[in-house]
Amino acid sequence: MTLINEITADELKDKIEANETINLIDVREQDEWESGHIPSARHIPLSEIQLRANEIHDAQGDVIIICRSGARSGRVCEFLRLQGFDVTNVSDGMLGWHGEVALGE
Repeated sequence: MTLINEITADELKDKIEANETINLIDVREQDEWESGHIPSARHIPLSEIQLRANEIHDAQGDVIIICRSGARSGRVCEFLRLQGFDVTNVSDGMLGWHGEVALGE
């Protein structure tokens, strides 16, 4: 098993607050996304990641994947690494997020 890059939600928050260019992708399902997501995130649900992997680099910056707890995003990171992507998992997911959230679409 390959090791994947990981950061915590607090480390992600630090990167956002430092205005680092990041390409944050939330892989939770639609209802989870609408109940609260990081404003700068893009939404590509886990169920669509294979079909939409070509969209990963539609935004600039380091690719960071987040879900609720870090499990699904970890699986997405493993999949994307096998496709040649350099990605980072948020190990504690939205459960560890203490920053601003946006509601709805």
